[in-house]
Amino acid sequence: QVQLVESGGGWMQAGGSLRLSCAASGSIFRISTMGWHRQAPGKQRELVADITSVGSIRYADSAKGRFTISRDNAKNTVYLQMNSLKPEDTAVYYCNADIASYGSIWRYQNYWGQGTQVTVSS
Repeated sequence: QVQLVESGGGWMQAGGSLRLSCAASGSIFRISTMGWHRQAPGKQRELVADITSVGSIRYADSAKGRFTISRDNAKNTVYLQMNSLKPEDTAVYYCNADIASYGSIWRYQNYWGQGTQVTVSS
């Protein structure tokens, strides 16, 4: 079994910073892309940022210049540093990753964490 566990969410005033972490654990053979999505109330889930195993990164326009994604391959962990937070960043943030497990090393499956709430007040 593979599991993604997020941490680091919470409440912050506008202009502040938060750092999210997501650790993958279980029967992991290899991890390809890891990323963060978010879903605000009444809205669709959207990509925030993702990063490949070799470090290629893409950001949503809303995240560019404010958020930084990084990963520690040795720890199977991805991070999202969020600076200059705005009220519109309020959402549940979900980690996801494409993982090949030891039970199926040639096939990547997409896994999701349980989500962590980020609330930014004005």
